[in-house]
Amino acid sequence: MNFYNYLRRIERIDYLIRSRSTGTPAELARKLRISPSQLYQTIRIMRDVMDAPLYYSKIHQSYCYHEHVKFVCTFAEILEK
Repeated sequence: MNFYNYLRRIERIDYLIRSRSTGTPAELARKLRISPSQLYQTIRIMRDVMDAPLYYSKIHQSYCYHEHVKFVCTFAEILEK
């Protein structure tokens, strides 16, 4: 998988998390058309490498964020004097 597609996967997961509609890990993997092991690897990278405040809620049967956050990957203008 190329870098761009991996970022798109993370954006999609982020959207589903914010809308509390990931479903169970198996359901989320199906929505993303990836294997459960690929999903767990991506979730682990989001949580451990990218510091996403991420957890799975058994009550809501969805991944959730501990804080009000959104994944953003973009370039920003540097304002120098």
